[in-house]
Amino acid sequence: MPRTTGSRSRNRGTGPFDPYTGADLGEGEWIDYSPAQQAGLDAPRYCPECGRRRTVQVTPHGWIAVCPRHGETDSEMLGQR
Repeated sequence: MPRTTGSRSRNRGTGPFDPYTGADLGEGEWIDYSPAQQAGLDAPRYCPECGRRRTVQVTPHGWIAVCPRHGETDSEMLGQR
């Protein structure tokens, strides 16, 4: 079921979703990571559960990402600090 926002529509898919690109991994989408993402230096900007864009705050000690549906995740929780 496509979701329409203005002139854009996006199929929400079945998930799981890639946290760096928002690609639907359940659909077998090809993902091309940037060098920063490959090195683990970029904060994940998409929720892996729903594919929505998250609000991300980068701090000197890591990052905090908040999904409007699934709440807060931080780099310490994922062992990336």
